[in-house]
Amino acid sequence: MCVDLTLFPLDTIKTRLQSQQGFYKAGGFRGIYAGVPSAAVGSFPNAAAFFVTYDCTKSLLSAGGALAAPHVAPVTHMLAASLGEIVACLIRVPTEVIKQRTQASPSSTTYHILLATLREEGVRGLYRGYGSTVVREIPFSLVQFPLWEYLKALWSSRQGHTLYSWQAAVCGAFAGAVAAFVTTPLDVAKTRIMLAKVGSTTASANIPEVLCDVWRSRGLTGLFAGSIPRVTFISVGGFIFLGAYEKVRRTLL
Repeated sequence: MCVDLTLFPLDTIKTRLQSQQGFYKAGGFRGIYAGVPSAAVGSFPNAAAFFVTYDCTKSLLSAGGALAAPHVAPVTHMLAASLGEIVACLIRVPTEVIKQRTQASPSSTTYHILLATLREEGVRGLYRGYGSTVVREIPFSLVQFPLWEYLKALWSSRQGHTLYSWQAAVCGAFAGAVAAFVTTPLDVAKTRIMLAKVGSTTASANIPEVLCDVWRSRGLTGLFAGSIPRVTFISVGGFIFLGAYEKVRRTLL
């Protein structure tokens, strides 16, 4: 929650850079905290859902059988992270839809956007882009979490003892930055689908169709629109979030 609120302006800039109407028409640097109530409400349960699923799955898979062997640990982390994302997206997507629509329409409030979405599309409208979000989050987690676990194990073996929380945070920042950059095109497609007007082609399109459209209209720069604020948000956020997560988890356990 701390990460989402302190770094929220970067997320707003990223959303506006990726929107179909363009950065300045979507609000530019005005109303940089538009949509923050939605992020605040969804942040806690979203993170809780992910890590409860991630850690439980990791523990179950590591308990015995073929996946318990050290050399297949990355596979265990990938499966656990993927399942965690699928569960977390049930909470994340509705808050993300409302947040991004408010970010791209700074003259409206979160409450008005929520009412408008329910009136025009019903509850189903809150889950528009669920598939594209899962398709974005799973590759992201497949890169971030195995890389994070690998870097922690490597650093720990080099220095001969368990990492301090700040060291785990550095590993998290690096892993997050790499994962954020390589999955930016998927994030662009997800943003376009969520922001599209009801009944438009983009609203009902799939990720390959949206990416082809972006490629035709804006080329490679369009596919990686918002990559700098996205990488900054996730690397700084990863440092704070994963570092705090490691510290609190060790304290509790």
